[in-house]
Amino acid sequence: MGQARPHQRDVTVMVLAGGEGQRLHPLTQSRAKPGVRFGGTYRMIDFTLSNCVNSGLRRIHLLTQYASMSLSRHVRRTWGPRLNDDMDEFVDFVPPQRLFSDRWYAGTADAIFQNLFLLQEERPQHVLLLSGDHAYKMDYSLLLQYHCQHEAELTVSCLKMRRESATQLGVLQIDRDGRVVGFLEKPADPPALPDDEEHCLVNMGVYAWRTTSLVEQVVADARTDSHHDFGRDIIPAMVAAGRAVYAYPFVGAGRSPNSYWRDIGTIASYWQAHMDLIAPLPELDLYDDLWPIYTYKAPLPPVKTVHSGGHPPPHIGCAILCAGCIVKSATVRDSVLSPGVVLEPGAEVVESVVMDDVTVGEGARLRRVIVDEGVHIPAGYVIGYDPQADAERFVVADNGIVVVQKRSALD
Repeated sequence: MGQARPHQRDVTVMVLAGGEGQRLHPLTQSRAKPGVRFGGTYRMIDFTLSNCVNSGLRRIHLLTQYASMSLSRHVRRTWGPRLNDDMDEFVDFVPPQRLFSDRWYAGTADAIFQNLFLLQEERPQHVLLLSGDHAYKMDYSLLLQYHCQHEAELTVSCLKMRRESATQLGVLQIDRDGRVVGFLEKPADPPALPDDEEHCLVNMGVYAWRTTSLVEQVVADARTDSHHDFGRDIIPAMVAAGRAVYAYPFVGAGRSPNSYWRDIGTIASYWQAHMDLIAPLPELDLYDDLWPIYTYKAPLPPVKTVHSGGHPPPHIGCAILCAGCIVKSATVRDSVLSPGVVLEPGAEVVESVVMDDVTVGEGARLRRVIVDEGVHIPAGYVIGYDPQADAERFVVADNGIVVVQKRSALD
């Protein structure tokens, strides 16, 4: 076995944060997927970057591409004050360099290939390669320790998942020592675990690489006409060639280390992850001061409830309400309200996700709806109760969730 764990200065973090997020449209119509609001007060990117900082890793490159302005602004506000340039701590934005080609990033592997100069400058022994659009809490130092102890070229973080839920993910097969002996990207029929017919082992998109192996693989891939993707091309080829690829069993971080991880890349999964948060004892604990999730907090006033004459008092049950929200004799159940949301008297919001600065007019009713930033729902407007009418006006996901996109003009 190899060394216990690398020093933090021997590790460079590279976060893939340029995804267009087509399956999350229209929430990604004007913003990169890692910049989408999540959990009321956070952006998706906050979970990955908080995991880095809490793990002692503070040399981070964000590989951006699509609609990154709002993401850049958020990261600057959130992480600029927390990292010290004099101590060689940073979160740098790295757009496509186009040094070796005339294209933008053609895939995840191509994103690394186009930025190999960063590894040439920093000369790290290991690269932690992450995605910027997953919700989870993880101590990456434990992954790196496992990676070094097994003298792995690549270590893939993984977790158990029901087979029917894994068809859009990479699925691993491992031997008794944790070495990966099979890898299938988005299989129609994911192979079950040897001792569990209902579950399989899935790729989380969290990788620890030996730098020399990473460079070798992306350079070789750049010379082919592949998809230039780690899951579709590089990892399966490495496993087939018998390279030292290991699986790391994911363990959550914090006071209650539940192994909660969600790829919130679709409307259905985005909505469901919010419903997970409002459970009485959520698996993803946002109130854990041992493993905090950092974000930018605007100077907004506290939440306020108002009992307006002629209406019943406000009713709030199983909900997250962020700073600046005002609930005026309205009903909120099983919902998440982002900063600055105003509910007028008689409004009803149920099983919904409402983003920043939305106003829900008097008597309006929302059920199983995602409302993007800055929308005004007129008085008496009803969404989520008539599937046919909703489909004529809005985007409706496969599970029936209705999305009211940013700057929608409702009448």
